[in-house]
Amino acid sequence: MSEKNSTVSSLVRMLVVLSAMVSLVAGGVSVAPAADATVYSSCTHSGCTEAYSSKSIWSSKGYPSTRGWVSWPNGQCNFAGGTYNNYEGELPAGHSYLEFDVTPRACGAARQSYRLVLDRTTGVVYFSPNHYGDFYRM
Repeated sequence: MSEKNSTVSSLVRMLVVLSAMVSLVAGGVSVAPAADATVYSSCTHSGCTEAYSSKSIWSSKGYPSTRGWVSWPNGQCNFAGGTYNNYEGELPAGHSYLEFDVTPRACGAARQSYRLVLDRTTGVVYFSPNHYGDFYRM
């Protein structure tokens, strides 16, 4: 292999590794709760109407604690995410939480960023329109 081909191969390998690292970091940023999330005392976001509707349906289903797809009105599904761990400590510490998707869709479809978080300790429900970046008390 010529020196030029060896240099090109090394550069390609380095770019592949850098690309993978950027992908991992970017992926982590998009799904990790924000350390500086704001918790609002009321639900004033434009998505709150949909969140209240979803909250009502999840409540009627008893807020399932197991992770998985749940039948939803009009032949759709929604996803119960199971335990929300509150790793960033944005919500009250020492409480038990469950998470739920807000927007119904076909079973198995990609999940979206709107979430409900149920504080099992107090019964308070929070709406997060940006995957735990902010929380609106409902």
